[in-house]
Amino acid sequence: MGRDNSPSEIIDIESKPNNNYRSRSNHNVIHPLATSSGDSGPLFQEFKPFKKWVSWLIPTFVIANVILFIVSMYVNNCPKNSITCVGGFLGRFAFQPFKENPLLGPSSSTLEKMGALEVNKVVHGHQPWRLFTCIWLHAGIFHILANMLSLLFIGIRLEQEFGFVRIGLLYIVSGFGGSLMSALFIQSSISVGASGALFGLLGGMLSELITNWTIYANKLAALLTLVFIIVINLAVGILPHVDNFAHIGGFISGFLLGFVFLIRPQFGWVSQRNLPSGYATRASTKPKHKTYQYVLWVTALILLVVGFTVGLVMLFRGVNVNDHCSWCHYLSCVPTSKWSCKTEPMVCMSSQGENELTLTCQSNGKTNTYPLSGVSDSRIKDLCSTLCS
Repeated sequence: MGRDNSPSEIIDIESKPNNNYRSRSNHNVIHPLATSSGDSGPLFQEFKPFKKWVSWLIPTFVIANVILFIVSMYVNNCPKNSITCVGGFLGRFAFQPFKENPLLGPSSSTLEKMGALEVNKVVHGHQPWRLFTCIWLHAGIFHILANMLSLLFIGIRLEQEFGFVRIGLLYIVSGFGGSLMSALFIQSSISVGASGALFGLLGGMLSELITNWTIYANKLAALLTLVFIIVINLAVGILPHVDNFAHIGGFISGFLLGFVFLIRPQFGWVSQRNLPSGYATRASTKPKHKTYQYVLWVTALILLVVGFTVGLVMLFRGVNVNDHCSWCHYLSCVPTSKWSCKTEPMVCMSSQGENELTLTCQSNGKTNTYPLSGVSDSRIKDLCSTLCS
């Protein structure tokens, strides 16, 4: 960056407001007020106190999710384990029947084998790693497409502004928070998906706007827009078969993490290392952060540590929070005349003939017969689940 080398120059920092959402102080310019030499240097210089990062981690996350979905389909091998498949021309990458998985993906037993969140295995099978692995798995083509497009749209912008370390931690820890809340409330089915981590990014965007309030233009409009987007996405979670507890847990985790990871210096503060030698600025005497930013930072960190600690203790003690909260289940599914939120236990009676297996669902009385060859216990569980649904 070019500069006037006159040691006696005094400069002043002037902030130009920008009306674009997420506008930053990289539009600040430094105007020389006086100079002791007669040389014809530049009249102003652009000053960029915040580094602009190149986004590579978020695209890497997307690639990793896609690769794991392909591996899941390879492991699933629908033609070997099912009578009919969707997209049979894909060979072992064909999808499970629509009735079993309308999202065009693998079976539940395959997802469980790959690391889906299953509370019984986490608590009694000593597999806590499922709280992390489940955020990298997806139930189908539609599921992964929606999540990965959202991740690119939200994550790349955040990584460019705050770097891969902070956004990577925000994403993974938020995903863990979503898994933890899901495990405390939903213990009768498996759960997969990056939605909790995505809601963590949305929560981080909201807390970042709040803690860095003074450096935004059109801040109220930005706040209302962001809150509207968050409310709409959470409202979708009240539909059946959507794990809204993972959304809520991820959002709360990301919201608190945003106060910790995404704090910005206030306008007027400039680090001396960002200034060319020989320059002086009255603004450098200002404190780096405002008092309320420190208060939010400390409060959020305490709430995070306490929340994760209490949640993990409750989980590994086998606590089902629904037993202590009679209305909490409405946060994930609200029954209407169009659908029911009841989760009946999926239990089937089985009988085996010479080359066939007959299953009868105890909850609805439905009966079906399947070829017996190559049917594993996990596959029988999938067939029972489909029969009872």
